[in-house]
Amino acid sequence: MNPINLNILSILLGGDDDLESIYEKIRLLRTQHNMTLKDLSIKTGLSISFLSQVERGNSSLAITSLQKIGEALQVPITYFFEEPANDSYFLPEKERKRFQIGGSHVVYVRLGGDFPDRALEPIHITLPPQQQQEVAFNHPGEEFYFILEGKVVTVVDGKEHEMSKGDTIHFPSTLDHTWYNHSDEPAQILCVLTPVIFKN
Repeated sequence: MNPINLNILSILLGGDDDLESIYEKIRLLRTQHNMTLKDLSIKTGLSISFLSQVERGNSSLAITSLQKIGEALQVPITYFFEEPANDSYFLPEKERKRFQIGGSHVVYVRLGGDFPDRALEPIHITLPPQQQQEVAFNHPGEEFYFILEGKVVTVVDGKEHEMSKGDTIHFPSTLDHTWYNHSDEPAQILCVLTPVIFKN
């Protein structure tokens, strides 16, 4: 979704320098592993054309796509960001950091703590008005979404679900899925997914 990418949790990503840093890291890691775009495509399940656009900075990048790329290149997703450790179960609102990834206007906020063997990744998502994920994604795990504010159309396995405040959806992430917000207001979403995305 963003349909499903995460940490500069110390700053809000959005500047071209930050985005280029991510793209450059992907390109350099791929080169260091002597991998072609085709090799990376096979390992991630992402198309060669999409990966090429990502490396050139011409495509937005979802959290789950960045995770797949990181796994294929043998680095945790946190490698692409500067993430302060959260060694407490409790995370006050004032300590939560917003971030964006790869040219996307979607804003993410991690809500969970870090501890061994955790299974869930809770995230708060702000989906801006008139935003649409251009590519459907699938990956191992499950996803749960609770609409806090606004309206979102979630597409799972080709079926559209029009969702508004209070609605929820829970599905296996192995199904192709995407979402969009064609309204004039931002949507606020609580997302809980598996497997864990942010791990060292």
